[in-house]
Amino acid sequence: MAAKLHSAPPFRAEHMGSLLRPENLLEIRANIRDTGISEEAAGLPAAEKAAIADVVKKQQELGLKAVTSGEFNRTRFWGLMWDEFEGTIRLQDADASMFRLYHPDVVSLIEKDRKVMPGDSVIAGSKLTWSAEKSLSNLHELKLVQEALPESEWGNIKLTMITPAWFHMRYKQGKAYTPEAYANDAEYFQGVAQVYRAELAALYKAGLRNVQFDDPGMAYFCSKAFRQGWEEDKDNIGTVEDLLDAYIQLYNDCISEVPADMHTGIHLCRGNFIGGRHFAEGSYDIIAKKLFENLNVNTFYLEYDTERSGGFEPLKFLPKNKNVVVGVISTKLRELEDKKAMKERVYKAADFVAAGSGQTREEALNRVCLSPQCGFSTHESGYPLSFQDEKDKLGLVRQIADEIWGQP
Repeated sequence: MAAKLHSAPPFRAEHMGSLLRPENLLEIRANIRDTGISEEAAGLPAAEKAAIADVVKKQQELGLKAVTSGEFNRTRFWGLMWDEFEGTIRLQDADASMFRLYHPDVVSLIEKDRKVMPGDSVIAGSKLTWSAEKSLSNLHELKLVQEALPESEWGNIKLTMITPAWFHMRYKQGKAYTPEAYANDAEYFQGVAQVYRAELAALYKAGLRNVQFDDPGMAYFCSKAFRQGWEEDKDNIGTVEDLLDAYIQLYNDCISEVPADMHTGIHLCRGNFIGGRHFAEGSYDIIAKKLFENLNVNTFYLEYDTERSGGFEPLKFLPKNKNVVVGVISTKLRELEDKKAMKERVYKAADFVAAGSGQTREEALNRVCLSPQCGFSTHESGYPLSFQDEKDKLGLVRQIADEIWGQP
């Protein structure tokens, strides 16, 4: 529970986790896919280790404290964690009738010349359980970053983790699990929370103190199109607000045993798909009060790079014991933002935080941080920015943070 304000992490200059992959890493993975050669024979383990060590160094050189792996050991931002839970089934030739066809992720996959990609979805075929023998990918990723840092810096490492609702929201009512696995959503959510608590406990034991949940679905509650689709779907049980309440409770159950020195945050991702495509639009107004007050994370990472996100007014609902990281720098557009304009946006965000809590701007700034709006490479390739663009934008985040706060 977010009982008191947690600082450092989050740091004044943040980024969302994924970074542009080096070409040799992409070539090795392509070789594995095309030829069927083993990862070891292709040299992937050594290449990943070297690439992560290099990207950690680059983040340090830019003055960023919450370093990540760049998600270099993942091909997609959600990684392999769900595949490693016992009881999951990877879908093959899934029928479209299983999916909520108004869900933004699904909509993008059933457009002309596309189809729902079954290999990217899993359901619970039996009770979910966590296995120390199988749940290794996050631990491996953490270890690779730790190996590139002195132990005194391990507490700053940030690991991104997919939302616990990732493989629920996209499916029609009752289709995220088989009848043999769970009788209803409530039972399923209990099972999900159990495996997430086990995963977080293992990562904490290994030294992780900073986790960011990446959650595109939570941003979909801001979308009028998704809300309308939900209301028109007669198979749904309850209202869209009931679903939001259930997801907030799911999160709280997942992090209920997290020690006080472990920082938790949620990134409401609006999509940075291949080619810089977004999935969700709509102001945070409709969910802000409930989300900020009831979700027991320390920090909210919010995207504010375009008018699709609305204004900063919802930040007046941010409780005094929680932080907001405002993502005002775009990872979709190559053009470098104007520093003065971005500083003014940070100050404007702080003014709404201050207004809602009876604080001065200076006091409110203690709960405000800055970042790009999303990761630079949520999938492993296909993004418009260059490595120099990425460096310039991260450097701008650092420069603005130095000028506003003078803190890491």
